Amino acid sequence: MIAVAAAGPGAAVPRLPHPPAGPPWQLPLHPAAWLVTLLLWAAAIAGGAGVLMGLLAVARGARPSARALLGFAVLAITVLTVLPPAGSTDVLDYAADGRIALLGHSPYVMTPLHLKRLGDPIGQWIPHAWDTNVSIYGPLATAEEQAAAWVSGTSAARLAFWLKLPNSLAFAAVALGLDRMLRSRPDRRLRGHLLWTANPLLLWLIVAAGHIDGLSALASFAGIAVLRVRRHGGAPGVTRALAAGALIGCAAAVKIPYALSGLGVAWGVRSSPRALAAAAAGFLAVSVPAYAAAGSPAIAALLSRGQGMSWYSFYQLFYRPFGYTYFGITRTPPGLVVLASLAFAGLAALAFLRFPRDAGGFPALAPALAVSLAWLLAWPYQRPWYDAMVICLLALYPACRLDWLILIPVAAETFAEMPGVPSRLPPVLDDILAGAGDSLVPCIGLAAAVALAWMCLSGSWGWHLRLRSPGPDHPPSSGSTVTGSFPRRHAA
Repeated sequence: MIAVAAAGPGAAVPRLPHPPAGPPWQLPLHPAAWLVTLLLWAAAIAGGAGVLMGLLAVARGARPSARALLGFAVLAITVLTVLPPAGSTDVLDYAADGRIALLGHSPYVMTPLHLKRLGDPIGQWIPHAWDTNVSIYGPLATAEEQAAAWVSGTSAARLAFWLKLPNSLAFAAVALGLDRMLRSRPDRRLRGHLLWTANPLLLWLIVAAGHIDGLSALASFAGIAVLRVRRHGGAPGVTRALAAGALIGCAAAVKIPYALSGLGVAWGVRSSPRALAAAAAGFLAVSVPAYAAAGSPAIAALLSRGQGMSWYSFYQLFYRPFGYTYFGITRTPPGLVVLASLAFAGLAALAFLRFPRDAGGFPALAPALAVSLAWLLAWPYQRPWYDAMVICLLALYPACRLDWLILIPVAAETFAEMPGVPSRLPPVLDDILAGAGDSLVPCIGLAAAVALAWMCLSGSWGWHLRLRSPGPDHPPSSGSTVTGSFPRRHAA
């Protein structure tokens, strides 16, 4: 992945003018599209399989150095950050939004095409695919993009770097938070780093590509983590509830689906009316002024989010068998949103009610993870980097079969998104990509949704009947049905 990003413009790296000094740095090698594609496919397969095998090894008792794993990840994050954006052109969409906001216009109304017609030095480097798109991100995302545009001046490459940097720092902050909170449990500490910190798929999707999901994942993760209950403490107090609500409000003001984690916060403090009111006040105090300042065009743009079709698993069951074989951003099957809403509501309710609540002293974790995972599996428009929303929470959750249910679809989706920049590929590679995107990934998504429903109904989470080795801040509870890791007899 580093080699591909460093090799300069091609099938994975968008073309940008090289700045006279400073990052991003690259070598203008212009590798062939077929070579880049094959290298990245190999990286996705190796990365996904490596994480899964690492989880099995930890479940069987392997205890490599967590510090070494964290150190490797910090090095990888640093290198990928100072290289050009790779695997996606989304960061250039962010660049257009930031530049539009800096010029005093609204990115929820003005499009990159208008920016190009003004002769703007940033606008001319925005890919044509984004010409007619308005922003679908929250007002805090727009503020971050505007700040990056102000710092970088008129250099598109430098703007791309300043857009990547905050997401890389957010990714590293989640990694450090996991290391701190799980330090008393070596097995869960290593698992958390495998799922998030040193996961090559996330390093590619969030750090290398610079997707803004890193910022929203950090805010959501912090909002859930701040409600942690200590061993000798009671329910979370008003101050913690207020902070949790405000942090979830920040996450939702970057990407609106992260508001779902607020349901977990509400559940976690439900026993205290004062704490519940504080959490609601914190959420509203951040999100309402932010969206009010952005105006009605921002709200309209966000409400239109997700009307397209991408990796929609239930399509395979309800549409494809009846001959509806073409779908895309501009053409969707009839009744798609209604079907998706019903599927999401049903799966979310089932998961919310059936997820085990004992999650290591994080009362908001299980319900937030349940609802967020149901949204990822049921809503029509999804991309692999959206999975950061649940992986940052899963890293805090006890080990179970959810690890496989989430990681296998992420690996398949990442494979189908590579190389990431529109290019002319040999027909055989185009056919593989088409097959992966049209059939393989949606089928895997459907299987994951069915598997989640089965686990909820059967209670087959892959855990012991009681905690095997509770940490000092995770006392066993009577009748508990969870453990911190897979039992060895299930690991194979």
